[in-house]
Amino acid sequence: MRLRLTPRDTSFFDLLAASAAHLVTGANLLAELLGADRAARKAIAKQINEVEHLADEATHTIMRRLNQTFVTPFDRDDISGLASALDDCMDDMEEAADLIVLYKLDELPARVSDQVQVLQRSAELTAEAMPRLRSMESLSEYWVEVNRLENQADKSHRKLLAQMFDEITDPILLMKLKEVVEKLEDAADGFERVANMVETIALKES
Repeated sequence: MRLRLTPRDTSFFDLLAASAAHLVTGANLLAELLGADRAARKAIAKQINEVEHLADEATHTIMRRLNQTFVTPFDRDDISGLASALDDCMDDMEEAADLIVLYKLDELPARVSDQVQVLQRSAELTAEAMPRLRSMESLSEYWVEVNRLENQADKSHRKLLAQMFDEITDPILLMKLKEVVEKLEDAADGFERVANMVETIALKES
């Protein structure tokens, strides 16, 4: 354990945890949107957009606090990068929801729900991990599991694309659906990026 001679602002742990909690809300709303009809989806997408704004505010709060804090609990660039990476996950989920509504996609391939289930579990794991940054303990299971989930998402994504190109004959519909599933894949990649950052931070601080 390092000896620190100056006080640290530990509020960053709470701020990162709050940011990750928005991801859980966003992923769950995204799952709800998939199961809703077109009429209900617009209202759910609006809720997701509101959560995305809350996530943005959480990120801005972290950045402002960084500018006001002399001694941070760990490297300030790592805090900034982690906050931005968490925000990116929410942005990707919000964009996917927005596209589903804008493109008026009545029916989505069944495997899209598999993608969203991965995002839900990744969000839960991320929210559980953020408070553990205080001690940097019991984090390895988190990043190992998120990496496993991302590999699962990759396989599901490839199968989904193959199915879409095989079964969908309307090129415009295919283009719209592909854009949605690619954005969901971006979100899964984003959660893995967060997990990799946490692993790097934990190794630095050990």
